[in-house]
Amino acid sequence: MPFEDVSTETILSGECDWIDGDVASRLAHHPLESVETEFPHYVGQIESADGVERPSDQHPVFYGCYDWHSSVHSHWALVRQLRLFEDHPNRSEIVESIDRRFTTERVAEEVDHFEEHPSFEKPYGWAWFLHLASELSLWDDERATAWRTVLEPLEETIVDLVESEFLTQDRPFRVGTHGNTAFALHCVLDYARTTGNEALATETAETAIDFFGEDRDYPVEYEPLGWDFLSPGLTEADLMRRVYDREAFRTWLEAFLPDVTSAPYDTVLEPVDVAPNPDEGVALHLAGLNVSKAWCLASIASHLDGHGYADAFERAARRHAERGLAGAFTEDYAGSHWLSSFVLYLLTRAEEGIGVT
Repeated sequence: MPFEDVSTETILSGECDWIDGDVASRLAHHPLESVETEFPHYVGQIESADGVERPSDQHPVFYGCYDWHSSVHSHWALVRQLRLFEDHPNRSEIVESIDRRFTTERVAEEVDHFEEHPSFEKPYGWAWFLHLASELSLWDDERATAWRTVLEPLEETIVDLVESEFLTQDRPFRVGTHGNTAFALHCVLDYARTTGNEALATETAETAIDFFGEDRDYPVEYEPLGWDFLSPGLTEADLMRRVYDREAFRTWLEAFLPDVTSAPYDTVLEPVDVAPNPDEGVALHLAGLNVSKAWCLASIASHLDGHGYADAFERAARRHAERGLAGAFTEDYAGSHWLSSFVLYLLTRAEEGIGVT
């Protein structure tokens, strides 16, 4: 693994100027391989017993990576690497791969599927697609402009669904898996601020405050529950540090969290153990949990300005990053089809497009 000689402080900086060709190639390897891998696949929307439609027939753009949302965020990972790493060693291979799928005809079929199944991939897949769209908007490149133009009908469809079907829901879902409301809201907010959609940004921030602004004494000792890959509590805090100014965020956080520096609440600051060869592939969610907690802890700490939690969160972020990177580059497809995207998010969290405030 190409991180042994890199300090944890450098990794947690979220800045990518230290990433060389070897690291970039490692980050691209699994996403590039997986977006081309149609099977195994979780095939959704089975309407009859007459047979199962191939994933590539249902979703001719985002058919690989076992499921639609993983294909989307693998494309995000590849596009973000092209934008951030000018001399990427896999540039031509990535461009060729994406060019084959990003066509007007294929995107039209993706839009048709959403028109027939408007709740498909709500909200996790929608959230990652908006990250992909915002990444393309940031990249000053003719190819990026062409790709975003091709994806524009799907972008418009998903933004409409976010506004009509997600921001209007009655309550948040506080889970550690795909249905997590706070994670999706932070992706929508980052997208809206990156692309200059002020109305959507305002509506998203207001929804976040309506859902989470009055939360108190969150039961962090219950985490994780099952095969979480997100911490509901820390993901919520990572959203609210985007919504509030620093002083208001500190006030909110003090009411939201119990004393996480003492038992039994301090367990949220400890990474979880991941078996080297888990019997259940879904157990690799816990490797992703360590990575996502690392980016939450580091981002929250950076907004605490000397608060008593700041040092504890920074130390916890280091432990989570070390444990997370140690387990993220598995060759088990149950983890390899998605974990590199989480690693890239951690390593580049301070670059444009993430955590926009």
